[in-house]
Amino acid sequence: MPRGRPKKTEAKKSQTPKKRGRPKKEETVTKKTITVPPANLQTAVFKIRGNAPLVINAFSEKARAEMRAKQVAGSVAKKGKKRDPKNFKENWEQARHRSKQGWDGFPAAAIRNAMVSACRTVGFKMTLAKLSVFCIADGFDKVSHDPLVKITKGKPKYFEAAVRNATGVADLRARPLFEEGWEANVKIRFDADQFTLEDISNLLVRVGQQVGLCEGRPDSKNSCGMGWGTFDVLGAK
Repeated sequence: MPRGRPKKTEAKKSQTPKKRGRPKKEETVTKKTITVPPANLQTAVFKIRGNAPLVINAFSEKARAEMRAKQVAGSVAKKGKKRDPKNFKENWEQARHRSKQGWDGFPAAAIRNAMVSACRTVGFKMTLAKLSVFCIADGFDKVSHDPLVKITKGKPKYFEAAVRNATGVADLRARPLFEEGWEANVKIRFDADQFTLEDISNLLVRVGQQVGLCEGRPDSKNSCGMGWGTFDVLGAK
């Protein structure tokens, strides 16, 4: 008799072991203590003497009043308005930075801004310098309340400068000018963790030689300046 076909036998399913996930690592928390040391602020006083004229240009009280009047008037501000004659002597007087005590000065911010700008010449971060260098004012402007550095030597003289307005039109402006030889005592407060006293002294020297102060300074934003506002540092007190 022919042999029958052998019965099919079901293949046993291979039992594969279930994959087990990797054991989770225990999270470790590292505690760090942040210590903020006290600010190491020091103060130094430097005597400076101008080796070029210093030209001041304060925003006058009259100009503020006229600007406010135009903004209040709105769209009818220029209709039928008569142009008043320019009073050069009055403009000169109002361009002075005068303190509440009556002495002349220049903005303390001019020194601070110039020192921050001079940091570019040595590769120091200007953003860090803004937090590290300050100029202590001798008083405040009687009109604008701007902090001022007192000009201890020199008298303002009447000076007319030929300028160009924003529209490009030529104009004459009366400005107070202090002849070369003007002096001031500049008080600098600085972060001694960022700058040494020698650093501050050298930075101020760079300001006097490369940056300058006020109108027509070498570091003017709108031009290369007129060579005004430069000075020598006579020493620290």
